[in-house]
Amino acid sequence: MESVTSTKIPGARRLFSGKVRDVYRVDREHLIIVSTDRVSAFDHVFPNGIPGKGIILNKISNLWFKHIEFAKNHLVETDFSNFPKPFCDFPEMLKDRSVLVRKAKRIDFECVARGYIIGSGWKDYQKTGKICGIELPEGLQLAEELPSPIFTPATKAETGHDENISIDFLKKTIGSETSEKLAHLTLQIYDYAREHLLESGIVLADTKLEFGFLGNEIVLIDEVLTPDSSRFWDADNYKPGVSPLSFDKQFIRDYLETTSWDKNSPPPPLPDDIVSKTVEKYEEILHRIEGIWT
Repeated sequence: MESVTSTKIPGARRLFSGKVRDVYRVDREHLIIVSTDRVSAFDHVFPNGIPGKGIILNKISNLWFKHIEFAKNHLVETDFSNFPKPFCDFPEMLKDRSVLVRKAKRIDFECVARGYIIGSGWKDYQKTGKICGIELPEGLQLAEELPSPIFTPATKAETGHDENISIDFLKKTIGSETSEKLAHLTLQIYDYAREHLLESGIVLADTKLEFGFLGNEIVLIDEVLTPDSSRFWDADNYKPGVSPLSFDKQFIRDYLETTSWDKNSPPPPLPDDIVSKTVEKYEEILHRIEGIWT
């Protein structure tokens, strides 16, 4: 399988391309979102993609959208053959990797739930003893489970790095009522997913979600609980104090830390063995998530 790293639909208007997704206008109220095989790390998109990655991300998101019944979402249609023209005429680019959605007014913040301390949260904790202004117990180890999951919002960056922010800053920007609803929904979704993933031997360390407004209603948008937006750890091998075995992009980040790439210049292509191992990890997490409901 070859990687789909760019899309072009003749007769359709592409509104923008993100690190992974291409978004097309359908009409005033609807969009087509295409999950490509592009892969990013350390705020750079790599020249080669991960074959089939977009299909896996799309399938995982659609499963969670279907089963998270307590939160409304923007999905309208997941079968590309039911898309309007010209989109239904391009299966080679859209089949299994695209969705038709209602156009929501995006809330321009990442909504992050953390149940374990890792990544940028670990770095913040080492410096301040806090994450996003939330005081944490002393003496926590890398990857240790937190006393209870926490909501830690971040800026939403189309390019560059998302930055953690305090809940007070979020409230000042979008209002207390909206902030509290986002925190509640984010933690509710995290708790639901964490419980179900443990049944498949996966620890959900953290996840980031996006929301938008449809009218006055907050809905879940973009991707949900994928290996691009979450940290999935193998429960059988998990222990605090070490970076756990993961089924997500952390594998690529760990590899890049062993190279001479400076993270500022254009990134080199990923080696074939790293690409193939990443495919295996993404396929494994898809298999385990599908197994929850079969």
